[in-house]
Amino acid sequence: MRRWLTLAASAAVLLSTATASAAEKPDELKIGITAFLSGPASVFGEPAKAAADMMIEEMNAAGGIGGVPIRAFFVDEGAGGEAVLSEYRRLVQDVEVDAMFASISSGNCNKVAPLAEDLKVLNFMWDCGTQRIFEENDYRYVFRTQGNATPEMLSTVLYLLKTKPDFQSIAVVNQDYAWGRDSWAIFSTALKALKPDVEVVAEFFPKFGTPDFSTEISRLQAMRPDVILSTSWGGDLDTFVRQASQRGLTNTSTLVLPLAESSLERLGNALPPGHIVGGRGDHYFLHPEKKSDPEFAEFVEAFREKTGAYPIYPVFHMSQALNALKAAYEKAIEANGGEWPSHEQVVDAMQGLKFQGLGREVQIRSDGQGIEAMLLGTTTKADGYDFAVLDNMMLFDGGQITTPVGEVSLEWLGTLDQDFLDGIEVESFSHGQ
Repeated sequence: MRRWLTLAASAAVLLSTATASAAEKPDELKIGITAFLSGPASVFGEPAKAAADMMIEEMNAAGGIGGVPIRAFFVDEGAGGEAVLSEYRRLVQDVEVDAMFASISSGNCNKVAPLAEDLKVLNFMWDCGTQRIFEENDYRYVFRTQGNATPEMLSTVLYLLKTKPDFQSIAVVNQDYAWGRDSWAIFSTALKALKPDVEVVAEFFPKFGTPDFSTEISRLQAMRPDVILSTSWGGDLDTFVRQASQRGLTNTSTLVLPLAESSLERLGNALPPGHIVGGRGDHYFLHPEKKSDPEFAEFVEAFREKTGAYPIYPVFHMSQALNALKAAYEKAIEANGGEWPSHEQVVDAMQGLKFQGLGREVQIRSDGQGIEAMLLGTTTKADGYDFAVLDNMMLFDGGQITTPVGEVSLEWLGTLDQDFLDGIEVESFSHGQ
């Protein structure tokens, strides 16, 4: 009897192992995607959705992932945080999606990350910038398929120091909420460490959605700082730049706008030459390393034909998330001997995963954070465009400027010095090069 029980137990173990390693191949791979599809942040969400629709259609035409077509379900972040959480839970538990892409909002990312962990669903933070996610928590099921606020702000400081090393004064005009405050804390900490003699002459945090910046602009005109930083985005950034240009502020101070790649086309001629713009990664429709690539150029034109505009950074972020999903499944399938993998095997495949969207290759490191390059440039005028394009572009390696695993950004940034600045390798490109 003991021998029979032993054999039966062994058979059960083998059956369990076989079941785990040979999951049933589904009819479709279902993903949920949260994005702002209404409200002021829809300037990011709608292009991202359009890109997702285009890319998924193309991927499915090429056989999907491992022969399985992809189906997307979209959630409007504009409905508010509680609605996002409710829809997130519904998609995971009722629709039984295989993965979630969430979110654009850093506030929503902070909320969905622990929920994803509780639900044991693979979650890609595909666009949010908060650096705190992996610095304050350990997750198994949550990954970021892009960089975060620290390399975004640090690369901006580095570009500023490399292009305007003699500037002496700076002011900031940021939206008064978590992103505006946190991004300034990161930027100012890095700047103080690398150029401690710079004077901060003003810190303005106007209310989110402010329609009139005349008070801030008047005070800035009187102070005449060498540099004015604004990490604002969307309508607030567009309004500030237009009003600053109309009042002549753009003639007396250099604007440093780390998120303005997404505003260039909307701003038209309101943003004159000589101002610094970032792309939240190496994201730019005239990417100096990619613009001559036929597939890249074809996508840019197809996207413009579909939407009437050039792709902006959320489009690039969406491409990275979709390609990360594809790469993870393909890695898991290969590790599983060509058989369809279990959910846990796909999650395991995320460790060290390398993938490429519309920009340079991205890699997921051990804490779940993606490492991506950062692109910045200086505005210029060019034939064929009725808005500013970028010149003197620099591409920063993401590995050098991302907070090391296990460290806290503000503490790490405070330790930087001239040796760090001197050791940064950067590639430069001119417009048209």
